[in-house]
Amino acid sequence: MELIKLNDRAVYADQFAPQILRANPHYKTPLICMNPGQEIPPHPSGTGVFYIVSGKAVMTVDGKEHEVTAGDMLFVEKGETRGIRAVEKLLAFAVHITAA
Repeated sequence: MELIKLNDRAVYADQFAPQILRANPHYKTPLICMNPGQEIPPHPSGTGVFYIVSGKAVMTVDGKEHEVTAGDMLFVEKGETRGIRAVEKLLAFAVHITAA
């Protein structure tokens, strides 16, 4: 077991870079800390689960935009493109599933 305090790990920088909280051959868990206007452009990937801890963003999934706010969880299937753009200061995390 590992307890991770997200607020203690949150780092907001001028240039966005996800922080990997945990990873193994089956999954990767990045922490997403973005200032308003920062984004991850849409891209294809494996199955992903995204949870918005605080803030507001626009998540683009297969070309469709979805406004997301604190408390929202999204499930994105393997092969669906996904990207995210922070509207407000954003804290979120994802679980990318790479193998069964």
